[in-house]
Amino acid sequence: MNEDVHQGVNDEHPEERGTPIGRRVFLGTLALGAAGVVAAPPLQRGLEAFLGGAADKDPTGLTGLLPNGGGFRYYSVASSVPRKNAGSYRLTVDGLVARPTTYTLDALKALPQTRLVRDVQCVTGWRVPDTPFEGVRLSRILDAARVRPTAKAVRFTCFDGTYTESLTLDQARRADVLVALRMQDKDLGHSHGGPVRLYVAPMYFYKSAKWLSGITVTDEVRPGYWEERGYDIDAWVGRSNGRDDDPTS
Repeated sequence: MNEDVHQGVNDEHPEERGTPIGRRVFLGTLALGAAGVVAAPPLQRGLEAFLGGAADKDPTGLTGLLPNGGGFRYYSVASSVPRKNAGSYRLTVDGLVARPTTYTLDALKALPQTRLVRDVQCVTGWRVPDTPFEGVRLSRILDAARVRPTAKAVRFTCFDGTYTESLTLDQARRADVLVALRMQDKDLGHSHGGPVRLYVAPMYFYKSAKWLSGITVTDEVRPGYWEERGYDIDAWVGRSNGRDDDPTS
């Protein structure tokens, strides 16, 4: 699953592509002294960084069973993911648009930013309340690209080489859908899908694709990685996937 603690165009070097390894199944939760972690923010951040780094190198998926101090769990559907920074990151916008565009990280940061604070809800059951995200409204990027009249949907690709997602055009234009650059009031780290990820506030977190590298406007919704494996395409929290969780927004 491309969720968190819980998920380009080629630059001068070809993209590395990860090997799909499938969804991590929860076998149990290991005790980590939660009270002590919550009481100590520096320890929280250190544990989060450790688990994120370990998960990125762990083909077994066992590190995905560990909750960190922030309440998230780490997932990836690829065995490894290349790292991007301000010099190497690119986001392409193409498909049914009049103005295809490639954004650098600095160009995205220069656009007006929106901050949202919502609960994050994973389809596997865990929830992280009051999580801040900041970034550019996806609607602004679509408007700048001048979407063609025949467009009906948006497809997202990721530089892990494996994960994909989709939204209808109406869903993509919602004010609570961001191309996110920050989470929990700091720049997105690699394990959280940085430097840029999708954030779809009212839907289960698998819709918020990590390591975002491509936005392609299409004439139909194309099921994403997990939808091809049985998840609902319209993933509204509390109204999909057989779950009745409280809405996140």
